Formats: sequence, C-alpha cells, structure tokens
Amino acid sequence: MAPPGHQRQDARSLAEVHASVGTSQVSFWRRMFAFSGPAYLISVGYMDPGNWATDLEGGARFGYQLLWVLVMSNAMAILLQTLSARLGIASGRDLAQACRETYPRQMNLALWALCEIAVAACDLAEVLGAAIALNLLFHIPLLLGVLVTAADTLLVLWFQSVGIRTIEAFVLALITVMAGCFCIEIIWAKPSVSEMFTGLVPRLNRDSLYVAIGILGATVMPHNLYLHSALVQTRHIAHSEAAKRTACRYNLIDSAVALNGAMFVNCAILVLAAAVFFKRGIVVTQIQQAHLLLVPLLGTSYAGVIFAVALLCSGQSSTLTGTMAGQVVMEGFLNFRMRPWLRRLVTRALAIVPAAFTIYFAGDQSTFGLLILSQVILSMQLPFAVIPLIHFTSDRARMGSFANSLWVRVLAWSTAAVIVGLNLRLAWLAIADWLAAAGAWRTVVWLATIPTAAVLLLLLLWVTMEPLISRWTRKFGRAPIILPETVGAEAAAAPTYHRILVPLDHSHLDRLAVSHAAAMAKLHGAKLFLLHVEEGVTSQIYGPDASTAEVEAGEQYLDRIAQALRDQGIIVETAITHSSSPKKEIVRYAREIRPDLVIMGAHGHGGLKDLIFGTTINPVRHNLQVPMLIVRPGKG
Repeated sequence: MAPPGHQRQDARSLAEVHASVGTSQVSFWRRMFAFSGPAYLISVGYMDPGNWATDLEGGARFGYQLLWVLVMSNAMAILLQTLSARLGIASGRDLAQACRETYPRQMNLALWALCEIAVAACDLAEVLGAAIALNLLFHIPLLLGVLVTAADTLLVLWFQSVGIRTIEAFVLALITVMAGCFCIEIIWAKPSVSEMFTGLVPRLNRDSLYVAIGILGATVMPHNLYLHSALVQTRHIAHSEAAKRTACRYNLIDSAVALNGAMFVNCAILVLAAAVFFKRGIVVTQIQQAHLLLVPLLGTSYAGVIFAVALLCSGQSSTLTGTMAGQVVMEGFLNFRMRPWLRRLVTRALAIVPAAFTIYFAGDQSTFGLLILSQVILSMQLPFAVIPLIHFTSDRARMGSFANSLWVRVLAWSTAAVIVGLNLRLAWLAIADWLAAAGAWRTVVWLATIPTAAVLLLLLLWVTMEPLISRWTRKFGRAPIILPETVGAEAAAAPTYHRILVPLDHSHLDRLAVSHAAAMAKLHGAKLFLLHVEEGVTSQIYGPDASTAEVEAGEQYLDRIAQALRDQGIIVETAITHSSSPKKEIVRYAREIRPDLVIMGAHGHGGLKDLIFGTTINPVRHNLQVPMLIVRPGKG
C-alpha cells in the first residue's frame, strides 16, 4: 500500500506493473506483438495538435523546404527514444528516477519544474486542438470548447479501468484513422513528388528558424523520454544479459515502426499544406482556416470533415499519454504521489487558463500562435532531458555492457548539439526582437528575460558538466528498511492476539509498524500477516494486467522483512496484491484471513492534505470490526 503524497522506499521503476506483460512467446511475430505497445503510446505525442500547427505553417509558408526538418527530427526521435528504452531495460530506472538518484535535490527540483512546464505546454496543444476540432465539427465556440476539455479527465479515468491492451488498441485505432484521413487528403491534393524530394535538402533562414524549432519541439518531445523509459519495464524481461538484449532489439523495432508512422502523418500534413496552400500563395494563420480552405481547393465537402475528425483523434490520443507522462515525472523526480484525478485536473488547469485568457482577450485567431509557442517551449526544454539521458546511457557503471558505444555517443551528442544550437540561436533572436519592440518597457523586458535566460544557461551547463564536476552520485529516497535487533515494547497481558495483519507501504513507517507488530507477536505468540498493496499512476492505467507485477516487484522487499522476523522466531506470512484502491484491498484481505489485530502506520496529515493525497486508515477502520493499532512517528 503506497499512500498518495508520500515518499516510497521502492527503488523499482513502475514496480506495480513491472513485468506485467509476458514476452516468452517462441514465435517472432507473437513476441513482437508482446513487446509492441509502449512506442505506440509514445508516438501519439508526435502527432498531437501542436504538430499540426507547426506542420501547417511550415508547409503553407515555405512549401516543401522544411520537409528535411521533419525527417531529421524523426531520426533524432528514434535515437533518443531508443536510448530511453535502453535505460529502462538495462538499469531498471526511468529517466526521472535516474535524475533523482544522481543530482542534488535543488537541481532535481529545477529539472522537475522545467519538465512540468513542458507537460503543461503539451497539454495546452491538446486543449486547443480538441477545442478547434469540436468547433469545426459541431460549431461549439472556441472558448466554450476549451472549458469543455476539462471533462476529458473523466475519459482518462474511465480508460484507466479497461487495461493496457485495450488502451493500446484504442490508441492504434486513432493513429490508423489519422493516417487514413491524410492518405485520402494527399490523394486529392496531388503533390509534386519531385519537389518533395527537393525539400529533403537542408536549408534554413531567419524566417523559417522559428517554425523549424517549433517542428523540432513538436516532434522530439521531452516528457516522452521520461515516459518511454518507464513503459518498457512493463514487459516481462529476465535478468540475464541475453534477455535484456532481446528486449532492446524488439523495442528498437517497435520504436522504429511507431515513430516512422508518426513521421508519415507529420509529413502528410506539411505536404498537404504545401500542395494546397503554398502553391496558391495562401498563408495559413489558423487551423480553422486550413479546414475551411480545403473544401473549395480540393473540390469536395468531405475534405473538411476528414480533416476535423483526424484533428479530434489527435487531441484525444495525446491526452491519454500526456496524463501518464505528467504523473510519471512527478513520481520519478519527487518520489511523490498525488491522486490521479487531481493530478489530471491540475495539469489541465495549467493549460486551460492561458488558453481561455488568450482566446478571450486576443480572439479565436490567437490559437494558432499559441500552438506554435507551446511547441517552441517544448523544444527549449528538450536539452534538459536529452543531456542527462545521454550521460546515463553512456555510464558503464549504470548500464554495464549496455552502455553506449562510441558511434552511438557521437550520434547522440551530435543530436544534442543540434538541439542546443538551434535553441540558443532562437533565444538570442527572440530576446533581441522583444527588446527592440519593448519601447518604454525595455527595462522591464530586460529584467524578465536576461536573468531567466542566464539561469537556464547555467543550469544547462551544470547538467552537461556534472559527470566531470562530480565523480560520485548522491542517492536520494532509497533508505533501506532496518529492523531493530531487539524489540522492547511492552503490552498488556490481555487480550491475546493470534493473527496480526500489518499493511506495508514502502515508507519509513514500515519500520515503526513492523517493530510494534514484532513486539506484539513475541508477547502473544501470534502469526504476522504482511500485506503490500501496489497502486499508483501506471496501475491506474494498466488495471488487472498489473497483477503479476507486484509479486515480482515487492517480493524481495517483503522477503527481507519476513526473514528478519523469522530470525527472531516469529511466524510470518506475506501477500502482495494489486488494486487501484488500497483501502478496499486491505479490507478484502482482512476479511479473508480474519485477523484479531491490525497494525497500520499513520502519516499524520489531514484536512486539505487528505483531499490531495487520499486517506487509507479511516475507511479501513470503519469497514472492519477488528481492533486497530495506529502508530505514528515521534516528533523528536
């Protein structure tokens, strides 16, 4: 049982669903199917409404000239997502966890804040895309559509109960619908194949740089690097080097297929805009404008409907993975858990507020610029995820024989150099333009931009040089459970207990609860039942498919505690179960074993914190007619 809002001692990445999908099939295709899934969930982030905005503007303003940016960005995405998957498979850590274990707390907080900004920027694109699609299909005003998108929290929570394979199938269906829609649109548009090939030749100028970086930010998304390194661990992978290499190979295939499919969709949007709008000298400043112009220019009323349906599919599929990414980032960096519905509402509020205010004060036409800006923000945050990823996957102490070879390091650092270089150039040009246009507000703009840029540059420099600055890593949040050698607690002679249930939550309270339980067991000759219920962000998503994961993830943890108790002559029985509601699972298990005492640790929060983090003790206390001992840590 892991209460929301509290730190966990469990070092396993996504322990509640670790190895929840079997991969022991003999057939190549069946094994490939078993490994397929994480990359498809990742790929929807590469086709979200933010991509639409950057691709439409790039194609309408510059024709096929930026096609090479899409191809380059996709190659970067495959490389970086492959490194992310290797980190998860080889080290058993996701990227956020690796950062938390390596960097000082202050740096982790800064990186977490930047990643939260990236998640909010991504969610902003999803909000605007869904609102625009609703407007195009059902003529719902954009401002109202933005507010309606808050209700998709219910959609996400409903999907959490259907299981991972259903979610993967649904996402794949949405991707297929998008790809099919653009196949039809491309056939109608009849683009020039020869001109498309000329677009693969790299070229860039001041005007196209902003859009190019927006395309890069929309394609290579920072939060996907954190999410992918966690999702790959949901497959059952043996601990041998050969098994891990097999997993890496299958995940590479999965990533290549899924991300190349995403590139096809992005290229189709840019090619459509180039063939239809650029050829006619039409500058697209809104997605709605593209929808309206497609009908007369392609000569069919279905063109606009197909376009809007694909846009709606894009926004909704991205919502699912955006929710998972935000929660994984929070848990990984902070070792902190919030109720999923509340986390979703907070993320969505951070996106809805700027979108609603912008539309209200600047009008519907402002949405396109806001979409472009969201993608540039993503690109600006990207180096803070890419550089740590390269460091970690190149570290032989962390990765063993799976550490990056020389040629991979060269490609990875070249990719990072391109990303950092483009971002530095964009930042320089943007700040110069802002200062030039500020007029009387020049001093205010200078104070707001220059110090912020300097702090971010220093943080990036520190992250880049960290392995040279420090040869040792600082570990946070991994304090082992230490059982007392002797237990001196005294208890009253009556009543007598024979069966004592102790729910554990992988926190510092376990030591306290187990100490009291050991004292009671020795005094009464009782049998202890240690229960661990796994619940969290991914268990909310994967549902029943995670049932075998907790057995493997919590096995060593409980065995260590149980063995220490057995060494003291105490009879112990352990159980590991999975549920999205620990309190219900504790009640169910208690009714099954019929204990005459339950010992639980209390974290001591209440009021608003109960709303945010959730409660476990009170529901258990009210549903069981069993004496309970609630232990709390002292204040000393």
